Amino acid sequence: MDVLALEAKNANVAEAEKKPTPKPKAKQPKKAKRIVYFEVEILDLKTKEKLLLLDKVEPTATVLDIKALFHKSYPKWYPARQSLRLDPKTKSLRDEEVLQTLPVGTTASFYFSDLGPQLTWGTVFLAECVGPLILYLMFYFRLPFIYSPKYDFTSSKHWVVHLACMCHSFHYIKRILETLFVHRISHGTMPLRNIFKNCGYYWCSAAWMAYYINHPLYTLPVSADLRCTRFSSSLEADILSLTFTTTVYGQQQVNAGLYIFLFCQVGNFSIHVVLRNLKQPGSKVKKIPYPTKNPFTWIFWLVSCPNYTYELGSWIGFTVMTQCVPVAFFTLVAFIQMTVWAKGKHRSYLKEFRDYPTLRSSILPFIL
Repeated sequence: MDVLALEAKNANVAEAEKKPTPKPKAKQPKKAKRIVYFEVEILDLKTKEKLLLLDKVEPTATVLDIKALFHKSYPKWYPARQSLRLDPKTKSLRDEEVLQTLPVGTTASFYFSDLGPQLTWGTVFLAECVGPLILYLMFYFRLPFIYSPKYDFTSSKHWVVHLACMCHSFHYIKRILETLFVHRISHGTMPLRNIFKNCGYYWCSAAWMAYYINHPLYTLPVSADLRCTRFSSSLEADILSLTFTTTVYGQQQVNAGLYIFLFCQVGNFSIHVVLRNLKQPGSKVKKIPYPTKNPFTWIFWLVSCPNYTYELGSWIGFTVMTQCVPVAFFTLVAFIQMTVWAKGKHRSYLKEFRDYPTLRSSILPFIL
């Protein structure tokens, strides 16, 4: 029995060895994802007339890509000149928005409007700075048809007038150089018609303050104007003492204004360098600006936009130095406008960064 069982076992083993081993099943290739293309129609915002129909637009296409396709059919409307929106009453879409993330179906309708000829921001900044620089120098050298003919090409006898010209020129030359070599200006544009408004404000303000500071009748900042020619012997010593006091007061005021101006100019440049280093060329990643080893940047602990704080301080110093009403008015208007910009930037920081420092104010520490 044992022998028969052993033979049967060997026979089963031999039959098992003869059977071919099953081959592993080949993996079936994955089916490629089906891409759902979009159909995009572009309508005129005013007439609702269909301008273009784009077929088979990829879902990952951005608004800028759609503008580029539209530009091929209408060469006069380059992308920077186009405004596309989903509804005539809504805001324009951003260039980086993706088609498949927009609240549209596979057939999307965009409303087009022409923004008009555009200028790059770099060109705008340069125009805003070159104008005041040239205009101020025209008044400083007293070119003809500005003041009375007898004052043509004359020079002021007050040293503060020359000092003010140097400070004003330094400020705008600094801004021009920063525009060319420091600021990382985005590729955004501004309508050509707006440059007249922007330049008009800066150019007219510069001409207004330059007219009074360089006027032949301009006087030094003093607490009193003493122009007596004859004094009694008993009062002569007192009058001379009072004259000396007012002269020193005026010089101290000019010096104080100059120191404030120079301090804030250095601070403003330091902040611009920090903001430049914060963003790499071509990168859209936003970061929180923090102070560096430079003491002028330590104000970042208290203020979100210290560049505006230092800019305001510069014009306050210039106002103190010249004691000129047009300069004070320009400083007030600039403060209001920079406060609007600073508050907007501060809100943007708070919205984008959850860990944004809560101690910071917009433009003035603990105040505003």
